[in-house]
Amino acid sequence: MNWIASNIGTIIVLIILATLVISIISVMVKDKKHGKSSCGGNCAHCKMCTACKSANDGELKCRKTT
Repeated sequence: MNWIASNIGTIIVLIILATLVISIISVMVKDKKHGKSSCGGNCAHCKMCTACKSANDGELKCRKTT
């Protein structure tokens, strides 16, 4: 009991951070299931442009040839 009392501040911060991380992950999973992307949408300047495919038709979103 003495250990908990001496570390209560750290425990509270840990609980808050864990809740925040779990919330962020759950929102990302929910968005992924609904087909939303975390991408900024500027495919012309994206280095991973050629790896990104449209969810609807399987076509590349950009025609980058680098």
